[in-house]
Amino acid sequence: MQLEERINAFIQLGRFLGQFSSENPERNIEIIHNDAFYDGMLQQLEVATHHNGWFTKDNLSFACESWSSALSEASLQKWVSAYDFNVVAEKRVAIIMAGNVPLVGFHDFLSVLISGHKVVVKLSSNDKQLLPFLAKYLIAIAPSFEEKILFTENRLQDFDAVIATGSNNTARYFDHYFKKYPHIIRKNRNSIAVLTGNETKEEMEALANDIFRYFGLGCRNVSKLYLPPDFNKDLFFNGMFSWQRIINNNKYINNYDYNKAVYLMSNFNLLDNEFMLLKEDQGYSSPISVVFYEHYSSLDSIAQKLEADTDAIQCIVSAAGLKNEIPFGKAQSPDLWEYADNEDTIKFLLNL
Repeated sequence: MQLEERINAFIQLGRFLGQFSSENPERNIEIIHNDAFYDGMLQQLEVATHHNGWFTKDNLSFACESWSSALSEASLQKWVSAYDFNVVAEKRVAIIMAGNVPLVGFHDFLSVLISGHKVVVKLSSNDKQLLPFLAKYLIAIAPSFEEKILFTENRLQDFDAVIATGSNNTARYFDHYFKKYPHIIRKNRNSIAVLTGNETKEEMEALANDIFRYFGLGCRNVSKLYLPPDFNKDLFFNGMFSWQRIINNNKYINNYDYNKAVYLMSNFNLLDNEFMLLKEDQGYSSPISVVFYEHYSSLDSIAQKLEADTDAIQCIVSAAGLKNEIPFGKAQSPDLWEYADNEDTIKFLLNL
């Protein structure tokens, strides 16, 4: 199976996913194999919303839109152009996926297959509907994929390398269990935003997307703010109101009520806009509905701190001119070459 054939299959998958990029999907008669898969995808999306209360129709359509965009021909060609795929000796790569946001393990799945390897997938119980169905669509486009894709609920065996994602606790287990295999083990990370006070209303509304999309459950969600000493927090809260609709989700608002009660009983000082809490805290990982913040004395000082804490940080959202920063609103729509934990997955796979 040649690289161009693999690329073309994922391009077709991206076009297929594009139909589901809004809460009111629209059938496109020009999509290959649509008669066989369109209604089935609608059903899988519906099942996913019932199976996992965090997988709302809005978040599922956003995931479909993001991956449809990422799987464009231009994006895929730019991504693969940086590598030499002629050096691949086919291996079986196991992937242990998380389930915190829809299709969170798709990039690893894509990377293994685009590299020419076989993939053995162990899904999270929280996100097990969509990827197997999309794999069937891929196989319909390119039947050679059938012998390269395996999903299992059993103990992983007969593999040559592993990519595993989990908490810091499970990562210790993964490190021990998979130590004799080439591996990528991903741990807890959080994303932060560094503000200067010169941000526009539009930038703050874009930051709201970085905070609230997927209810803050992803490693790319901004969970911590760094603010200058004289920062006007009204600027921040005015931008957050673009996501006020989040209070309509029972699971989210229950977390908000619980965290607010716990903090108030502990006499913590909070800033509250009735659907999110801003708490001064040195930590990175804030609970659902809560964003931590700290003040910084200078951009140089915060740059040094972020460099020292690089292993704990997934994304830096800012317009302050910091190293590796990304624009406001971009956190949940990474390019294919923006790797989790800054670990080049394709390079790892090509060196097996």
